[in-house]
Formats: sequence, structure tokens, C-alpha cells
Amino acid sequence: MAALRLGPLLRYVDWDTGGSATIWIEADRPCTARVRCADGSGGTSRTFQIAGHHYALVPVTGLSPGSTTAYEVSLDGILVWPDPGSAFPPSTISTPAVGPTPAPASAPIRTPTSTATSASASTSTSAPVLRVTFGSCRQAAPPADRRGPHGADALDTLAARLAAEPDALRPDVLLLLGDQVYADQLSRATRRWLAGRRDLREAPGAQVADYEEYTRLYYESWLDPEIRWLLSTVPSLHMFDDHDVIDDWNTSAAWLAEMRATPWWSERVLSGLMSYWVYQHLGNLSPAELDADALYAAIRASPDGTEALRAFAAAADADPASTRWSYRRDFGRSRLLMVDTRAARVLAEDGRAMLDPAEFAWLRENALAGQGRYDHLLIGSSLPWLMPPLIHDAEVWNAALCRGERGDRWARVGEDLRRRSDLEHWAAFPSSFAMLSDLIEEVGTGPRAPATVCVLSGDVHHAYVAEPLIPSTARVFQLTCSPVHNSIHTAVKWGFRLGWSRLGRWLGRGFSRHGRTGRPPVSWRRTGGPWFGNQLMTLALSGRSARLRLDQARKGRSGARLVTVLDRELTSAE
Repeated sequence: MAALRLGPLLRYVDWDTGGSATIWIEADRPCTARVRCADGSGGTSRTFQIAGHHYALVPVTGLSPGSTTAYEVSLDGILVWPDPGSAFPPSTISTPAVGPTPAPASAPIRTPTSTATSASASTSTSAPVLRVTFGSCRQAAPPADRRGPHGADALDTLAARLAAEPDALRPDVLLLLGDQVYADQLSRATRRWLAGRRDLREAPGAQVADYEEYTRLYYESWLDPEIRWLLSTVPSLHMFDDHDVIDDWNTSAAWLAEMRATPWWSERVLSGLMSYWVYQHLGNLSPAELDADALYAAIRASPDGTEALRAFAAAADADPASTRWSYRRDFGRSRLLMVDTRAARVLAEDGRAMLDPAEFAWLRENALAGQGRYDHLLIGSSLPWLMPPLIHDAEVWNAALCRGERGDRWARVGEDLRRRSDLEHWAAFPSSFAMLSDLIEEVGTGPRAPATVCVLSGDVHHAYVAEPLIPSTARVFQLTCSPVHNSIHTAVKWGFRLGWSRLGRWLGRGFSRHGRTGRPPVSWRRTGGPWFGNQLMTLALSGRSARLRLDQARKGRSGARLVTVLDRELTSAE
């Protein structure tokens, strides 16, 4: 009898017709998975096999727009979800109400110092509301070599609140912006499990080495009862960052050459890409995209899709431009572009780019396509675009050193600093930073501009709001939120605070003078934060209005709770 090993995860929900969704599951053997909803809708799918594991992505059709319906999962006709012993409410699928929405009114061009507010930015009582909750960096448990707990898990705490308050407003989508699993920082339990299957004195030591060990990370993370229920009832969209494979993944050409020279790296990166494709990437795709995906079709048609997926991962690693992990989702009049800032890099020092030319062309095309038909553009980038000014200037300076602007000796110093200090954000790719800045200004300017352009990011283990000083029609924001469940050293906290200070700006100018880099192509200011702790941000988008909330998970005598530390209207004057 087949059993459910992991899931169900509610992944895609259709915002065009409100009639379909996808549910991801892992079973312990080949079987037919069936999802049946209380309203009579549902779907079935046969599992496919990868490395001895069995998965299905079940398309659910016939859903009613604007409804919430409970669902159950059966394998070969045997009910396996909901778990009869669970204390959580039934898992549900909520679909948006669909119908025509009014075209946006044009807004006046806003100068950097303007405080005027367009009347079109006011909230429409009839416009549907899209709630997007996002964050990054979640360790299921603290690693064995780090003392002390991370504190309350923000996703666990969100799940507990939603389960306890059935009428509470739920996110329409959860964006997980990287480091969903940590392949290089393992818990004590996982280290003990690894020690039972291989000698940890041999490389890569107490880090994951192959596909089977990656599956252990997902079990440890997603079998958490709160997380399992939350992901079964709130749609989620994912993008990887470095720890999903290894810290500093693709930080430089020199780093990659050293990694490829080790005997264990090839299996590690292939297993990382294969497991990401199965556990995270597939669910990012719509049913139409899945139907058009030749790899997915080949794997489903094969008794064992391992070699096909392995060949795909090998090609993606050898030639990153051959594969696109980025994707687009439209939610009514809001557009989300989730951008791969890890695998799509160009690493040669004379042509470093965060995105290869084809990837940036994709970003530009999808940001500009249909302008005037969306009110909000969200760019999901695991790495922030706008950083504390001192850190930005340090990364631009470091990039100049590594290019050889100050000679070979400084280039060696720069490479060492780049790895030790994680100097690899958009600023570390100066031409890409300028191109993204220009694109955001182009999208946000003119009569067809959206009301907001928001770059949603994580990675840096604190939260903040920053705004560029550009003469755009749209309000433009860098919204950064992490970690979901992790910690940060006190010295690093003070480093980020210094980075935003006047002293930090002065120090940054010193880096710029030494590296002969000049001033950034755009200026910006911090308008919120920094906040430290386990936290989640939520954007509520309605018509041409946008509201931002930041909730932190805090422990109390009666358990963890979410505390709102910011609740701000983004589309009105400050």
C-alpha cells in the first residue's frame, strides 16, 4: 500500500480563470495520486521516479472562481491526507474571483523630492486584493557547530496563527526567495544520519554529497507539522540561492575553477540542481508550461527519469545559458518576475554579469510587455538590488580590484575578500546593477507606468526598505526581508547599521576613490529599518494601492507570536 512521504504542497493557483491548481506530493512507491475537492473538482496523476523516489504534480481542474474548498489526497484509492491525527484544519484551495478590472488612471511624473500623490493611488473598494508574503533563509534546525537556537520560526508562527484564526487573512501566495534548505550547514540529526551512510572524514564531510542526502534536507524542513500544513494550504513560489547548493555558489570564475577541481563537486552540484527541479522548480510552472516542457514529458513517460534529469542538470551546470530557472506569474493586474541570480551569472572577470545576455533580455521583455495592463511590477531577486551604501561601494571597489584595476597583487587580495565577506550582490556586478537600474526607471516612467515597482529580496539576514532617487512616475522600492528562521552575529548587525550611517557613506567614498570606480549610477535612501529577527514581509496590492507590513516572530510565555513592527502605505506621500 502506497504511503505519503512528503506533501501535499499547494503550488500553482490560476489567476486567469480561477479554475485550476497544482498539488505536489512524494509517495513511497509508484502509484496514482488523486486530489479530490469538497466541491467536486479534482485531478489525478501517475507518479514519476527519480533516484528511487516517487513524485507527482497533480493538476486540479474544475475549481470555482472566488471560492475556498477543502481537499483530500489518496494514493491508489487509499486516503492519505488529511492526516487523521493532525490538529490542523483541513487543507484548502482558495481561488481568486475573476472578472474585468478597471484600467488604471495615469499618474503624474514624480520627482525625487516630490511629495505629491496621484489620486489613482488610492485604494479601490471594488478592486481585488493580492497578498504576497515573502522572505528567505530558513534553517529547519540550527547547525551542529553553532550554539544556541535561532528563535521562533516565522513560518511556523504564521501557520499557528492561521490555524488558530480560521477567519484571519491568508497570503494569496508565499514567495520563498532562497535558502529553503542548507546543504552546507547541517543539523545534528542530519549529521548523525549522514554518519550512518558514509565516512564524514572524507570530503565533502558534514555536507550533503548526493541526491539521496538532499532528500533528507527536504524531509527535515517540510515534515515540520506547521510547515507541512502551511504549504498544503497557501500557494508557494520558490527560487534558489547559494545555500540551496553551497555558500558562495558561483561567486567568481576562480571560485568555480577551484570547486570543479575537487572530486566531490560534480555530484554535489548535479544533485542540487536535480533536487531543486523536483522539489521546487516544477511547482513554479503553470499547467500550460508543464505541458510544453519536453523534459517533464520525457521523465513522466519513462519508468525511471533519473538519467534524463541528470543529463539536464549537467547541461545546465556546463552552460548556464542553456537553462532558464527564472519565471513570470501574473496575478490579475500585478506581475511577478522571479529572477535567477545564481546559476545565470557570467563569471569571467572581463565580462562579469549577474544575468547572462539572454536572461537579461528575458527580464527586460517581460517587464516591458503589456505595460499599462498591470498596476504593480514585482521583481523577485534573492539578492538585494539596493544595499547599505558602504556595502555597495565596497562591492563595486572589490569588483574593480578583482578585474585588475590596481594590479595583480590587489586582484589576489580582492578575490580573498570577495569570498570571505560575501561581496556578490548586484553591486558586485556593476554593469548589471546599472542595467537593472535603467530598466526599473524605464518601466516606472511615463503614462503607462505601474503604480509601484518593487524589488523583493532576502539573503542579508535583516529587513529594510530603500527607495531610489529617480524621476519616475511609479513609486520604486527595494523591499528586503530575511531571515525566516536563522540568526546573525552581533558584529554583523553593527556592520549593517554602519553601512547605512553617514560615517558608512564617508567610508564608502574612500573605497570608491581607491578603486577609481566613481559614484553609483543611482542614489537611494533607506526609508525603513534595519530590523533584525525572524520575520516576514507582506505586500497587499489593490488597484493602484500598495501596503507593506513586516511581522516578526517573537517568543512569549504562551508561545511564539507574530508582532507587526511596520504597517505602511507605499503609494501615498510620506
